[in-house]
Amino acid sequence: METRAGRPSLSLLAILLSAVGIAPMLNYGLSATSELIISDLGISEAQFGLLATVCFGCAAIGNAVFGKFTDRQPDRTLLLVVFGLAAVAMALAAIPGGYLMLLVASAVAGIAQSFPNGVTNRVLAQRVPADDRIGWTGVKQSGVQVSQLVASLGFPALAAWIGWHGASLVGAVVAGLLGVVAVKAITSYPVLPTEIRPTQKINPGAVAKPESSTRFVIIALTVFGFINGMGVQATNVYLPLFAVRELDFSLVLGGLTAAVAGAIGVSARIGWGKMMSSGVSAPKLLLFLAALATCGAGAFLGAGVTGNAVLLWLAVALHGASALGVSVVLMAALLRSVPAVSMGSATGMVSAGQFGGFTVGPLAMGALIGSPGGFTAGWIAVALVYLTCVLLGLYLVLRGRKSA
Repeated sequence: METRAGRPSLSLLAILLSAVGIAPMLNYGLSATSELIISDLGISEAQFGLLATVCFGCAAIGNAVFGKFTDRQPDRTLLLVVFGLAAVAMALAAIPGGYLMLLVASAVAGIAQSFPNGVTNRVLAQRVPADDRIGWTGVKQSGVQVSQLVASLGFPALAAWIGWHGASLVGAVVAGLLGVVAVKAITSYPVLPTEIRPTQKINPGAVAKPESSTRFVIIALTVFGFINGMGVQATNVYLPLFAVRELDFSLVLGGLTAAVAGAIGVSARIGWGKMMSSGVSAPKLLLFLAALATCGAGAFLGAGVTGNAVLLWLAVALHGASALGVSVVLMAALLRSVPAVSMGSATGMVSAGQFGGFTVGPLAMGALIGSPGGFTAGWIAVALVYLTCVLLGLYLVLRGRKSA
């Protein structure tokens, strides 16, 4: 299943994209139907935010704990775990068991997100030629935004027909079918011989200069991922609710805001991946994305204050192009600097940082929305988070220059 040029088939890339995208499907689906779920279960905004907090909290712990486990397990086993847990999570959400059952489903979905980055990064490092790895990273990381796009459109439409429980059941079936295909197909792609799979050199300025330790690289990426992650999920989880409540969008149109952000995020991750592949410095790119994300938070704030839908769509576009694109830069930087045998544990640490931020963001945003400050206070907090990313990105750029 290789091309005549000796490169892996694009079907392998489809497997990697699916593996990255399937685990967060439930979270995006719940966010897209948040107004309906809050009303149906009689819960508060903060309680709804707790669903994402539980999900990402389990993912953060899982990425930190299972990194070495990922290094020791074959790719087929890990793919089975990813798709299997994602299917179980959505099947649990399909059971009308109330808020507690939804918390359990969210926890399982979080555990499912403990493995995709590690196994897919290792597949790239071991089964894909060096010249293609960074570019493929951008595509496979866009799986998260493909998931956001599909869930944000599909869940509200299905919920209007068979309810949000029924939409979750459809998601479980899809996850199961994709898992069967992925697990059967992965062994068709051979591990490349060591002699034609050279270790990639760290691009000068990629995260730190070559003389800087790999440990610093990993820590820097982890910290940036944590801070950015707070803003990403504070926005993702409450974006449809914001559109419905503050700008009087319908449930389907509210879900469309998240879908558009996801669609733009797909293109952005592929684009930023190509830029990284061409040798662009990771610190400079992270600084640029942080600045764009800050502008996006300002546009969300302006949309809430003025009720202007144009500002909302501008904010959605900036969010999709910037904050949602950070993950590919982090993963590409790891591929530049970490050997394949340690890829699972290194990826686990950086992913744990991201999911740690994902855990804090929705919980804090929910509390702010439920306060007298409402969404205004929430968007101000998101802007401050991204400003912190700007400062960290600037530090990394200046550090790289000093060591030049």
